[in-house]
Amino acid sequence: MFDGAHVILYSHDAAADREFIRDVLGFPHVDAGAGWLVFKLPPAEIAVHPTDDAPRHEFYLLCPDVDEALDAVAATGVDVSRDVTELRWGRLATIPLPSGGELPIYQPLHPVAYNLAD
Repeated sequence: MFDGAHVILYSHDAAADREFIRDVLGFPHVDAGAGWLVFKLPPAEIAVHPTDDAPRHEFYLLCPDVDEALDAVAATGVDVSRDVTELRWGRLATIPLPSGGELPIYQPLHPVAYNLAD
């Protein structure tokens, strides 16, 4: 029925964040016109969590080793925090975006669905 998902990150400096995702994270992309880059993401999964607050959406990049991912980003000259939070479900950190936003990354310690066969 579906063959993909489209994730949107809102930014105060979209051009700088697009360059970061292209040049630092190295995500393949297409130019949808006028420099509007749309990036190919790694395989994805979706989870639905209960809340008593207003519904909201979150986006995380998954990685097999959060320390290795932070080291790779730092090697490009990006100032990354070394604050890795150890949680029951994974090891969580953030990568700073040029716009001032943060991109959460985590190393899952739970079974993942994104590598299931179709």
